[in-house]
Amino acid sequence: MNKKTDQKLILSYINNFQPPNINRHNVIAFLLIGVDILGVIPIISEPFSPIFFWFSIIPIIFVHLWGIIYILAPYKHEKSYYLYFGILAIVNTYVYFIVIQKLLYIHIGVQGSFYFVIGVLLWIGLLLFFQLFHLKMLYSGRLAKGQKKGSLAINTNPIIIASSSGYVLAQFVMSLKAINNIVEISIIISLSLLSLITAYFSIFIHKYFFIQKHLETIKKHNPSFGLPKKLRKDA
Repeated sequence: MNKKTDQKLILSYINNFQPPNINRHNVIAFLLIGVDILGVIPIISEPFSPIFFWFSIIPIIFVHLWGIIYILAPYKHEKSYYLYFGILAIVNTYVYFIVIQKLLYIHIGVQGSFYFVIGVLLWIGLLLFFQLFHLKMLYSGRLAKGQKKGSLAINTNPIIIASSSGYVLAQFVMSLKAINNIVEISIIISLSLLSLITAYFSIFIHKYFFIQKHLETIKKHNPSFGLPKKLRKDA
């Protein structure tokens, strides 16, 4: 990669940075709505299952404790926010996977390990897809080009749409045993759609390592990056 191309890649990230106060709002929203309301409540609701509770509680506690620093001091921890938010997205997607599994095994009554194994493979596959897709967008220059136009031109179309549709369809097919349980099927489909959003944000992990690698260049273009709020001229 030549220096000119490398510079464009770095600038494509810099131009996409959000203000740290927005980072704080993102953390609160994902924790409160994404994890707690849409994840924890269904997991602890009746009929309660200790297995699914213990499968999920440790990563849930972990992201809540870690997230405190981005709520209290988002400016100072601006760089590590990207690592945290990517991991939070993975945990959030995992929590939805657990809720779907609870619906399948406890509410619908499927048996055997087949549904669980397929669910794990779908979860991992979805996360890997967005990581690879993001890398392709970045190093092909399409990410920078899309930002220059003012949007990411979701004519990244057939690939991302087909993959996303496949994930939702696979979850739907697994729930067909309860074709009369419209409520459960609707929740599974809704959580599958939400999983697409949370899985997409797992790309923030790559953003963190990209920032770490090019931190010196980023500091030249944005001297306030990572500084506490009181030391920023633009805060």
